[in-house]
Amino acid sequence: MKVAEIKELTVSELLNKIKSTEQDLADLKFKHSLNQLENPISIRALRKDIARMMTVITEKQNAEAEKAAAK
Repeated sequence: MKVAEIKELTVSELLNKIKSTEQDLADLKFKHSLNQLENPISIRALRKDIARMMTVITEKQNAEAEKAAAK
């Protein structure tokens, strides 16, 4: 997922997306432990997607806090 796509989502949508991505990551790790994956780099890509989503959530929360502090 690209950052531009992630920034368009709301915080609740991002949290749901993180949950589903973490489940996908757990499934891939399990499959990788049983046998070799066709594309093991996909594990790394999912971890990075989760990190990007968490970063955007933090940015949005900080922006909301700054708006509240400015009032």
